[in-house]
Amino acid sequence: MARPFPRALGYVVAWVVAAAAAVTVGLVAVTGVGASVRDRGPLTGGAQAVRDARTDGEGDLVADPGAAAVEDTVTGDYGSFTVTCQGAVATAVRPEPAAGWRVVSYEAGPDDDVDAVLAAGARSVEVEVFCNGGRPTVSDLEEKTLDADD
Repeated sequence: MARPFPRALGYVVAWVVAAAAAVTVGLVAVTGVGASVRDRGPLTGGAQAVRDARTDGEGDLVADPGAAAVEDTVTGDYGSFTVTCQGAVATAVRPEPAAGWRVVSYEAGPDDDVDAVLAAGARSVEVEVFCNGGRPTVSDLEEKTLDADD
């Protein structure tokens, strides 16, 4: 007569292994699809690329002179924000406000990311750009509208 305990233990072990495999596949799929849906894609080189970037004596990032400079412009109804990447180092070329908008502030870099804040009336937009695989990529675009009471 077969003992039921070893068979039940085998089923439990098989279930745990299958559940762990399903969770792993799900996490990998959601991470990849989520990045694509947000139009960011996987970060090429990741944080290691920023850590490997050289710094000057002041601690500011210095672009790798051997890396190709890639320039791109982010546009919207607020205007445009042009950024150049050299490896993992971003430098803002200039924000250009659209008619009726003004530049509130912008971080010129060089840094691991740069940003610009543009405003028109009670509305403001903050655009943050980083270098993904040496190409300017929007990491955050935040729009705000102040209430009439503010």
